[in-house]
Amino acid sequence: MNVTRQLIRDHLMEGEMVAGEEIGLRVDQTLTQDATGTLVMLELEAMGLDRVKTELSAQYVDHNLIQADHKNPDDHLFLESAAARFGLWYSRPGNGVSHPVHQEHFGKPGRTLLGSDSHTPAAGAIGMLAIGAGGIEVALAMAGEPFRMRMPEVMGVRLTGELPDWVSAKDVILEMLRRYGVDGGVNRVIEYYGPGLGSLSAMDRHVIANMGTELGATTSVFPSDDEVRRFLRQQGREEDWSEWVAGEDAEYDHHDEIDLSELVPLIALPSSPGNVVPVSEVAGREIYQAYLGSSANPGLRDFAVPAMIVEGRKAASSVSFDVNPTSRQLLESLTREGHLWSLIRAGARLHQAGCNGCIGMGQAPATGRNSLRTVPRNFPGRSGTREDAVYLCSPETATVSALRGVITDPREMGDEMEYPRFREPEDPPINRELLVAPPDEGERAELVKGPNIHALPDLDPLAEELEGPVLLKVGDDISTDEILPAGTEVLPFRSNIPAISRFTFGQIDEHYWKRAEEFQQEGHMLVGGENYGQGSSREHAALAPRYLGVTAVIAKSFARIHAQNLANFGILPLLFVDPGDYDGVEQQHRLRIRGVRTALEEGRDTLEVENLDRDDRFEVRHALSSRQREMVLAGSVLNLYRERNEH
Repeated sequence: MNVTRQLIRDHLMEGEMVAGEEIGLRVDQTLTQDATGTLVMLELEAMGLDRVKTELSAQYVDHNLIQADHKNPDDHLFLESAAARFGLWYSRPGNGVSHPVHQEHFGKPGRTLLGSDSHTPAAGAIGMLAIGAGGIEVALAMAGEPFRMRMPEVMGVRLTGELPDWVSAKDVILEMLRRYGVDGGVNRVIEYYGPGLGSLSAMDRHVIANMGTELGATTSVFPSDDEVRRFLRQQGREEDWSEWVAGEDAEYDHHDEIDLSELVPLIALPSSPGNVVPVSEVAGREIYQAYLGSSANPGLRDFAVPAMIVEGRKAASSVSFDVNPTSRQLLESLTREGHLWSLIRAGARLHQAGCNGCIGMGQAPATGRNSLRTVPRNFPGRSGTREDAVYLCSPETATVSALRGVITDPREMGDEMEYPRFREPEDPPINRELLVAPPDEGERAELVKGPNIHALPDLDPLAEELEGPVLLKVGDDISTDEILPAGTEVLPFRSNIPAISRFTFGQIDEHYWKRAEEFQQEGHMLVGGENYGQGSSREHAALAPRYLGVTAVIAKSFARIHAQNLANFGILPLLFVDPGDYDGVEQQHRLRIRGVRTALEEGRDTLEVENLDRDDRFEVRHALSSRQREMVLAGSVLNLYRERNEH
């Protein structure tokens, strides 16, 4: 077996390992962060859970760190109290980004990890089966429920050779995005193997696994080999290591190969991670910002190599050189090794350890100016600037471009200096001071709720007939950042659905919310193109539209996590049987779907939609499993959970 199938086999609780069939997996660990975790904790409260039933669950505060008023700090106190109440580890503000911190302190080869963050697959770097999901699915896993999903196909990517100078792990995943785009990994796990792994550290692998999410992949998996053992030894956790490697004759559903030695510096142009070209093709464009950090490049080498590049040099006076340490432990390492001095001396603006500008929490670029970032995403407006121009690149490309003031192929720096040879220290400082252990079982803490924390809204069961206007029609690759943006203005309302719903689709149509308010009781529908709902796993992008009265979304195709989130909150995700029918539906057209509830109860997957404005009909279908049909019928998975527990 390949590693992916080994991990699934060892955690399989329901179903069969047949591609496309629904399976249920035992979840060993969960990860929640503050942008999504507050809803998870409210869901646990609504479920009446006493204490989590996983081996380990951890709550991180890494997204909403700006304390402009009471809302974020109030939520931090709520999360800390909820961690104590339900038995989670709690990572305090300033401790760092969830993914690298979890890999350093809690990740274990051979375990499953379910996270309410779409970049949870980063933990696949150390041989875990790590999957991003909507918060309510993570809450159910904490309550001991299996995690259910479609059995994915496994794509094996054989790595050979070694990376050339001035090329790094970010260029590997950018090469995958260049080949496959933002939906080439849908319903697949990407598993890496081959002799090229020998030159990739555990944190290099983290870079690749993290951005596998941008391919639309279910997750990415690396073997747990001697390099993973070395990493865990560095973290003082060698006893947590176990070997997980593919058999010699392991089979894969799909195959590809990358010769690392042939890669060149790559860059994703605005405004999609899949819009990848060689850096040399866009060299010379002026930049306003060069940004190091984020969960996509969180390792010590991702800061140390830039520090060695800028040593004795200055960033261009026109460039904001932003450095975002990914953990407090990393900050200690940079300080001890002298790299922090080099970065600051070169003009770096040092920010607190966290997600920061990656999620639009500060560091927004100026209007009409180019920003080079080592972050995982560059969806429109995600940076906090509505008309932004964000490029995704390696730390080497960002750093050399910061020195020159224009986008620069980092290989040009070879005329001035040798490529820095970085070796990770075998004794990094281990810092667990801001990790708060869960209390002993039996202790019962009280939840601390500030005035901005509201209970979840009640959601009615599915009606027999759906009728209403199409209040918004959108195109392809609409991201959850566009459905419900993050950033300093919006995310502080993450625990207040009525308030946060006012920002729904604000980047696309600022008047949508007011129109939706008029049809909140009657209900309305949305129409989308291909890959609707790509990006972040935040369930607010489903729950806020549901609160505003959305009953169904009809699209050409859906991103995996968002389709599940829609079903989780009772919104019917429907697919055009004939994609050409998309062109015949316009905004404000009134649609009617009869016999919806009966169709789902009888297991029928095709429905007829009447366009009352055009007096015509077209067919749609759903791809819901029997379990998903039950949750849509009940109005939400939470309603379904309550119904079952009452009986």
